[in-house]
Amino acid sequence: MKRLVILGAGTAGTMVANRLVRELDMEEWKITIVDEYETHYYQPGFLFIPFGIYNKKDVIKPKRDFLPPEVEVIISPIELIEPDKNRVRLRRDDRYLPYDYLIIATGAKTNPEETPGMKEHEWHKSIYDFYTVEGAVALHKHLRTWQGGRLILNIAEMPIKCPVAPLEFLFLADWYFHEQGIRDRVDLTLVTPLPGAFTKPKAAQLLGDILEEKGINLVTEYNIERVEPDEKAIYSFDERKVEYDLLVTIPVNMGDAVIERSGIGDELNFVPTEKYTLKARDFDNVFVLGDATNLPTSKAGSVAHFEVDVFIENFMRYIDGLDLLPTFDGHANCYIESGFGKGILIDFNYDVEPLPGNFPLPGVGPFALLRETRMNHWGKMMFRWMYWNILLKGKEMPIPAQMSMAGKWS
Repeated sequence: MKRLVILGAGTAGTMVANRLVRELDMEEWKITIVDEYETHYYQPGFLFIPFGIYNKKDVIKPKRDFLPPEVEVIISPIELIEPDKNRVRLRRDDRYLPYDYLIIATGAKTNPEETPGMKEHEWHKSIYDFYTVEGAVALHKHLRTWQGGRLILNIAEMPIKCPVAPLEFLFLADWYFHEQGIRDRVDLTLVTPLPGAFTKPKAAQLLGDILEEKGINLVTEYNIERVEPDEKAIYSFDERKVEYDLLVTIPVNMGDAVIERSGIGDELNFVPTEKYTLKARDFDNVFVLGDATNLPTSKAGSVAHFEVDVFIENFMRYIDGLDLLPTFDGHANCYIESGFGKGILIDFNYDVEPLPGNFPLPGVGPFALLRETRMNHWGKMMFRWMYWNILLKGKEMPIPAQMSMAGKWS
């Protein structure tokens, strides 16, 4: 009996478990998935909670509802990964879990304590996040009675989960405060370490133009050093000061602490991963999926989906003694909610930045790339149903894992 262990039952871990039970002969394989928590979060939905579009119940479901019955599920913190011994140590019962093959899908988490002053005094009082369900709910309560002022959205450091989410938050805030009749009393500012509104030049230009049209300020190349809650100000390493009445932050994103404890990650606890094969760079029988990788692509659900598609074929080759194929191209696509019932869609990979055109079918779409449309908004809103009912369960999606140039133009 061959033993396959999956660490993490989030998006990537759940998808790959569902796909593997259909591909492997379960009379010859034992698959075990380990996760610390029983609850699965639809993280893209956190964005909508502060504005009352979703509530907490819309974004949480039991993890076990989406895991196949053929898979052994263990709920326990992971104490240590020991690749040299082909085993994992679990905190519950201090037990060891041996494996023949390991998939690390431990994700990424926010770490507000990495920035001095961010969490000590005013956390969820005048300093908020929306990358946790608790933060999103607390921010919703605050915005219901907030009367305006300087709202600063700061990205502490890249990479972050869903790089477009900060822009979406500000676009929705612009809409929300218009709806509340107080937009003229709110100053919105994005403070980012990037040189522009986004990581890719053409998209950054478009999104920067939309920020300007909506009257949202942009402060670039700002690397936050500390928060001074008493002053209601943030300071960069070069001592640039930005004052706020309400600070919404995307704290430093890091891989799971078990990666650091195990000594197998980089400085942000992401696992060094082969760019095109998804194999762990330093270990032959270990693969890395989802936000746990150090790959130069977006940490987003679409990327996890495309990674899993590529991984399945390669893993089947690998266990048969064949060479891995360099088939993962960093493909990502993201719906960007831009407010007032409209949205933008971008599609890109390692080498090709977002381009205009139609997606997924040339000339038909129905989604337009790099343009604001109502159909893109509905694509974003439909995604929650697709996530729970298709994506997590590993069902086929009519989108190829490799990025297609069909229907795009430069």
